[in-house]
Parts: sequence; structure tokens; C-alpha cells
Amino acid sequence: MKVKDCMCNNVAYLMPDSTIQDCAKLMCDKHVGCIPVCDENKKIVGLVTDRDVILRSIACEKDISKTPVSDIMTCKVWCCGPEEEIEQAEKTMAKEQIRRLPVVDEKNQVIGIITLGDLCTHQNVNTQGVCDTLENICGCQDKNAE
Repeated sequence: MKVKDCMCNNVAYLMPDSTIQDCAKLMCDKHVGCIPVCDENKKIVGLVTDRDVILRSIACEKDISKTPVSDIMTCKVWCCGPEEEIEQAEKTMAKEQIRRLPVVDEKNQVIGIITLGDLCTHQNVNTQGVCDTLENICGCQDKNAE
């Protein structure tokens, strides 16, 4: 199965100069835990998670109404393509210990996102693969066992 068969393709995004408050409101409105940050061409330049909002802004006493998301976003964003096999996306998520993977086209423009939740709820996804991915993300596996 391909990523495009399981991904959410209605993705909200923000520009780097959007405020953290804008980001938090968008997360609330869309009921999501992460927002891609894109340039004017919709090319991904970062990612902000709900955890980033808490740990990189509120805990640091930043003014969320004035501070841009570019100050708290993760700049190194792992992505996948819509034609990629689900198993490859799971491997990336497991290896990099991430729960959300933006889906980009050949121009690096965001066209979707695939989450661990998407994998868990899709009926045609390999359950063991999802369990293995979650185990790796959480660091639950014995790293010394081989």
C-alpha cells in the first residue's frame, strides 16, 4: 500500500512569520498536534508540534502573540512521497522516532501528512508493522538485542 492511500490530504500550514498564538489556534481549530511551516511556494521549511508550543515557547516565557513560529519550529523535517510504500514511511518514523511525517511532492510542497494514528486506523495496514514502529518511536525495544 502507498502513503497516498493512508495519508490525510487536507493539511493546514503556516508561514514562518506566523505567530505561535496563530499556530496554537490553528491546532485547536483543526484538532491536530502538528502544523507544517511552509514558505510562500508551499515548500516545507519546518514543523511545529504541540510539544514545541509548550516546551519551546510557554516554558521559555516567550510572548506567543508576537513570537514567530520560526523561532520554535523544527527545521530538520523528515518527509516522504505519496508513492512511497507504507512500510518505508514506517521505517523512517521508527528510525527517526517521529509520529508524524509530512508528505511532499517532487517540488517539496506539502500535499499531505501521515501520522501514527493514520497507520493505526487504516484497515489495510500491517498491524505488526505499526506496533514495531511505535515500539521504535518510544524507544521501548532493547537497543542491545540483535
